[in-house]
Amino acid sequence: MKLENAISETRACWIWYPGDWEVWLHEQVSLRREMREVMFPPFWRLDSHYSSVLFKYEYYLAEETTVRITAEGQYAVYLDGKDNHRSNKHEITLPKGKHTITISVYNVKNVPALYIEGEIIYSDHNWEVSCYDSRWKPVGSWPSQFHSPHTLPSEYKLETELQVAKNIEKTEKGWLVDFGKETFGYLQLKELSGQGELVVYYGESMEEAKDTEHSVLIDRVTIDEEKGVTYTFKKSRALRYVQLIPANETIQFQIVHLLYEYLPVTYRSQFKSSDQRLNDIWSTSMDTFHLNTREFFFDGIKRDRWVWSGDAYQSFLMNYYSFFDADVVKRTLIALRGKDPINTHINTILDYSLYWFISIYDYYQYTGDKAFVNSQYENMVSLMEFCLSRRNSEGLMEGIEEDWVFIDWADLDNRGEISTIQILLCRSLEAMSLVSALVDDTKRSKTYQHEAEKLKKKIMEIFWDEEKGAILHQRLDGELSNKITKYPNMFALMFGYLNDQQIAKVKEKVLLNSSVQKIKTPYMRFFELAALCEIDAHPFVLEEVHDYWGGMLDLGATSFWEEYNPAESGSEHLQMYDMPYGKSLCHAWGASPIYLIGKYFLGVRPVTPGFQDFVIEPKLGGLEWFEGEVPIGEGNASIYMDNKKIRVKANHGKGILKYKKNEQTLEKAIPTDGSWVEIDL
Repeated sequence: MKLENAISETRACWIWYPGDWEVWLHEQVSLRREMREVMFPPFWRLDSHYSSVLFKYEYYLAEETTVRITAEGQYAVYLDGKDNHRSNKHEITLPKGKHTITISVYNVKNVPALYIEGEIIYSDHNWEVSCYDSRWKPVGSWPSQFHSPHTLPSEYKLETELQVAKNIEKTEKGWLVDFGKETFGYLQLKELSGQGELVVYYGESMEEAKDTEHSVLIDRVTIDEEKGVTYTFKKSRALRYVQLIPANETIQFQIVHLLYEYLPVTYRSQFKSSDQRLNDIWSTSMDTFHLNTREFFFDGIKRDRWVWSGDAYQSFLMNYYSFFDADVVKRTLIALRGKDPINTHINTILDYSLYWFISIYDYYQYTGDKAFVNSQYENMVSLMEFCLSRRNSEGLMEGIEEDWVFIDWADLDNRGEISTIQILLCRSLEAMSLVSALVDDTKRSKTYQHEAEKLKKKIMEIFWDEEKGAILHQRLDGELSNKITKYPNMFALMFGYLNDQQIAKVKEKVLLNSSVQKIKTPYMRFFELAALCEIDAHPFVLEEVHDYWGGMLDLGATSFWEEYNPAESGSEHLQMYDMPYGKSLCHAWGASPIYLIGKYFLGVRPVTPGFQDFVIEPKLGGLEWFEGEVPIGEGNASIYMDNKKIRVKANHGKGILKYKKNEQTLEKAIPTDGSWVEIDL
């Protein structure tokens, strides 16, 4: 209840049923994918917003007050639950005394949303809302974005900025346009004139734009203009190259632009080193990541333009070492989870449900945002109940019915009990235990922790092979496979499930063993190289980053790909999914050097939620020097290191600098006033 003349900590903002705007937006963007001019919707259930909701607010006033009401949808206002006091007026005077104002809003097309302006009473986080299920919840909102009655939630759009084509070449059929690098937006033609049809073929590569039979994205426009006009195409596209083919010679234009479409973010990290190749890899990673940081974290900007939980898990971590944009993390987590009832895994992929739990807890560790975690707790509990209900008689998860056990794009037999899945489930149970304790659900916290401990013990009993020094890949119909893959071993190492002797064996016999099946995707190289950094193999990791990501740069990449195989050549690099241009050449998981550099070379990580306590443990890894900056919650940490000294400074939290000197690991406190700390090595 708000008391008379109380002053709100926040200004008025649009409010809605929690999660509904994110779910609605996810539905809108998920349907934008096309292939050869035909829609290509996701193959999982898309949830919708509630079309009819009820807002409630209790107040006490010594004098009457006037409020102005704006709603997205039809609305009715009534006082103290009395039907004879209903109104749909824009301006209403509320009587003095203790009362409850209730506003029902209906909108089947867009999210029912409400904006109340008043000197004393206005819409903010103090309101509650119900979907007519007899349960009241705190409202959803995005105050920094939707704080004006004229900024409607249904009209949300990303920003645009003009980009000019780098080169236009006349061809036999029309024109070939090069924007110089991977980009995304609305093609725009200046001084366009003529009569007839103009067909546009987009390409992330020149080969795709020129291949009219197989290019994935196409636009057509019919022109009937005697005088030159500016024409902007209606749909945003991923591209570097564009081929424009007119029906006849009357069709002409003077200039080709692109309205580059992007999410405004702050680049809060910086990196520069003695290694120019690594610097180029870092900056290309940032470009790649920003292109895929949009309404949500996308997997790729051409294919699929969808929100995948496994891809997003890595994007969250990269975000904490680049933009530190909490809003896009929250939007993505809400959209991925969707609504109850649950009848299949997130994105239909078993492992992707498990990444979601881990992502929630990671979000809390990096931001300290307990309120958001609390808002998702019921969703976490119901999803975990679904996951646990799909275990077999031995308490292990395996793919059943329509489940897709993904792991990675690799030659893997994922039938039966897969050790990687059990490790991810164990980590998810640990995350649930920690979150349950955070929201004071002590009973569930103990239950989840007990289940995690049992499962961890069972994993090592079943899958660990002492002689091979590895966690084996699979058990099928009670028979343990001899196959060794890197996946379960690197996750077990990162999650702290191996003792020192097991770590040493895994390092030698799995992670650094060239005979073990190689990982081809940046997706799992992310975890592979992170695991190697955990055991101080930084020089090896640096060499791998050089070869793998640098290999893409050597082939002319301006953004990093979905997959890279150095053994391929020419057009083979563009092929995937039995399609000549099926491979995404701008894929979020390709940007993982952001995370590797930020966490393991610059060495910054939180110790307590929100970086209230943090550690900086920089390591050169074979570089002569580096300098960089990394967000630490509300502040930033700056690091410089060479072979003789380390300099660090921070302006938030309580930090510790860890470093090795004369083979000893030492620590030094970092002041929070932003002054430099320097130590000699």
